[in-house]
Amino acid sequence: QLQLVESGGGLVQPGGSLRLSCAASGFTLDYYAIGWFRQAPGKEREGVSCINSSGGITNYADSVKGRFAISRDNAKNTVSLQMNSLKPEDTAVYYCATARRCTYYNLIYYYTSEYDYWGQGTQVTVSS
Repeated sequence: QLQLVESGGGLVQPGGSLRLSCAASGFTLDYYAIGWFRQAPGKEREGVSCINSSGGITNYADSVKGRFAISRDNAKNTVSLQMNSLKPEDTAVYYCATARRCTYYNLIYYYTSEYDYWGQGTQVTVSS
């Protein structure tokens, strides 16, 4: 059974940091681009960041650029999202998903058709 499992979410104060992980079971992530997405209550899901299969290409939504960093460890079959300088507006459920390519436009505009397997999400709450 192919599964993506997100972990690392939690409650953090504004300005704090969290590191999310996306782990795969039942398949290897080596050949996939991976994207991170988030959905806040009452809002549509939005793309946050993606990384290509080798790790050489990354893209970020403008709202997180300079604060978040995506990376991958293919030996451990995981992709991580380091989130720094967190703001209350970063509060959302965060999801990871697989794709063939990591491009800015696929991440932001075309993710419903470009991303295949999705995890169940992990809650991130930024509040004082």
